[in-house]
Amino acid sequence: MTGTEFGRITFVFETICSADCELYFMMDVNRKSTTVVESWGGSKERQSYTHIMTRNASISYTWAFQRTNQAQDVRRYISDVVILYSVSVTNVQDGVASACRACALLSQSSQRSGSSSCIPCPAGFYIDRDTNRCQECPPNTYLSGHHTYGEDACLPCGPGSKSNKEHSRCYSDCSFSHTENNRTLTFDLSSLSAVASLTIGPSFTSKGTKYLHVFNVSLCGHQGKMAAVCTDNVTDIANKDMGSDSTQFVNSVDSFICQSTIIPADGRGFRMALASQSISLADTFLGATVDSDLDGINARPELFSDNSKGIPDINFFYRSTQATGSCQRGRSAVMTIRCNPEKTDRGQLTVPSACPAGTCDGCTFHFLWESGSACPRCTQDDYHQIEGACKGGVQETLSVWNEPKLCIKGMSLPAKSSAPCEAIALWLKVGVGGGAFLAVLLVSLTCYFWKKNKRLEYKYSRLVMSANKECELPVADSCALAEGEEPEDDVVYSHKPSLLGKLRAIANKQREGDSSESVQLKSSQSERWVWG
Repeated sequence: MTGTEFGRITFVFETICSADCELYFMMDVNRKSTTVVESWGGSKERQSYTHIMTRNASISYTWAFQRTNQAQDVRRYISDVVILYSVSVTNVQDGVASACRACALLSQSSQRSGSSSCIPCPAGFYIDRDTNRCQECPPNTYLSGHHTYGEDACLPCGPGSKSNKEHSRCYSDCSFSHTENNRTLTFDLSSLSAVASLTIGPSFTSKGTKYLHVFNVSLCGHQGKMAAVCTDNVTDIANKDMGSDSTQFVNSVDSFICQSTIIPADGRGFRMALASQSISLADTFLGATVDSDLDGINARPELFSDNSKGIPDINFFYRSTQATGSCQRGRSAVMTIRCNPEKTDRGQLTVPSACPAGTCDGCTFHFLWESGSACPRCTQDDYHQIEGACKGGVQETLSVWNEPKLCIKGMSLPAKSSAPCEAIALWLKVGVGGGAFLAVLLVSLTCYFWKKNKRLEYKYSRLVMSANKECELPVADSCALAEGEEPEDDVVYSHKPSLLGKLRAIANKQREGDSSESVQLKSSQSERWVWG
């Protein structure tokens, strides 16, 4: 290998032509311009050609075969072909192909009509291993790079996403559904499909120059097109000041989320603001989910305030395939969509207060988009009915939204309805009648048992009085001094009737109207009542 040789590409080919065919061997350096390295005209026997690479850069090589230089209305010279037997490349990154795969073939009916048997597959098609025919990828799958051989080349899209028509990428069509607690929430985010911008700053350099960070966001829609564009105009402005054409120096980035650094016009004395360092944060859409993790990316919900609305946040996950020194897998971004009826339909974009630049580690960027249009579509679970009083035999039913209202569009409130009714419902009548009957029955039983108890009490008192008439009163007690004793106190003789005697005396008093006189006698030891 010489001092200026970085690698070699060698291929063996043969051309079979019946007219003025031509084979072109071309290369493209850093995807800027394509140049023809070598060309061969007419039929050529099997031979080898070697090209030496003199630049350490990303180079693409292409072969083109033209059957004739003459314009033809009908396809002719279909039997003229070029055959590449082998291609060998040295000193390349990640190795090279060890063999050529079979190309896609047309059906036999197409071959009989005079077409070439080997064709490229259309966009979104892969080559079936069994038949070598072009087959379209299944729905919601995308082709991984240039690998189109076998159905496993069609990779499934992430949650909440679908593939575009070409199966080249996955995107969100602005619709999302989530089922939780036997309730399905359906979101329509079409109001957020337009490109939104967020400006963060200002910040200042060590020399005092003011600059801003501007983020452009394309959340969903656009058939998967990356509609967010960030453009560098630093070189453009410098050349405009010099009066030269600088459109070829303008650098723009197309992405789902991109970032630019803006220096205001008053910062450096330019007539307009400077935009530079445009980078893509999201050129691949991974999916949308209410979970906080997807493909190794964490949404970190603790960076934002808690969601108190009861509607789950939707996290949109993105990744950039361009690796950096600190981000081996490339940068990533998480856009959190939150329902907030207090915001407008376009809502408001914010970044975490703990990470004012949008990222805490330089690799993963976090955004919060609060919007009134991020609420789910209204269903019958979002309203309740209020039944009015029965007036004039008619009862009205009114439907009202639950407070706070956390839904948009979807189902409308049912109109106010009315239905015939009775002033007092049948069950209420039966209940009142039964209660009244039980109350009357209870009062009647109470009176019955009270009267019966009075009769029994009267009979008992008569029985006691009749029993007292047949019995004699007990002999009255008396006391005397023993012989030789001296009376210490005055002696009081009394007649103490028994309990039955007292009851009989009271009864006689009531009947005859007799009165008794009571005399109080005093002694040094006690006081007694004597009945006369």
